[in-house]
Amino acid sequence: MPVQPSISGPSAEQPWRILRIMNEFVEGFDELSSVSPGVSCFGSARAKRNSSQYRLARRVGQLIAARGVPVITGGGPGIMEAASRGAFERGGVSIGLNISLPEEQKPNPYLTRQVTFRYFFARKYMFLYHSMAFLIFPGGFGTADELFEALTLIQTERSPRFPVVLVGSAYWRGLVDWMKHSMRASGYIGPQDMELMRMADEPEEIIEAALAPSAVAVKRPTRRSRAAKRM
Repeated sequence: MPVQPSISGPSAEQPWRILRIMNEFVEGFDELSSVSPGVSCFGSARAKRNSSQYRLARRVGQLIAARGVPVITGGGPGIMEAASRGAFERGGVSIGLNISLPEEQKPNPYLTRQVTFRYFFARKYMFLYHSMAFLIFPGGFGTADELFEALTLIQTERSPRFPVVLVGSAYWRGLVDWMKHSMRASGYIGPQDMELMRMADEPEEIIEAALAPSAVAVKRPTRRSRAAKRM
């Protein structure tokens, strides 16, 4: 006789997992419902407080808050702390979307509100849903993940177009050149896809790229993205 699969173990937990996922979305929407769209700042948690990148992110956080725009980060140390700190020092809104990890990531002390997620995809959705621009500071795999997911969603029109700014041309130039000379040259992306992002170095230039009326105006939904929202 065929062996019947056991209902114990991981599959028995699936209904509860679905409820946990739903709860994360509900909690995220509820916590951020009164907050206007912000600028999400991504970058390495390993950036030192005496580094030039930390100082730059802190200054950018101050400038964003001075515009009355919330600063959104992953809530942790490094670049996240720096941007949060700049907004906090300026009296602005500093939101941390933290994540539970095996090696716990402690929230930085410069958050005016925070939400902690278990699931990366729920957290990612909140970043996208509540952001008017992404600032991508130097970072590792997690930072690159946020960059390429944003580019993919814009390219495929699953998200309205919004500014994606690579902060630090010296750091990102090699990646951008590889995308041009390998991905585009092979026909795997189009010339227009390289226009979905731009590089910037100075604080005022970064803010202009993220918050200038001409930059924010491109956030209008396309026909396909409007249809996707109705689904």
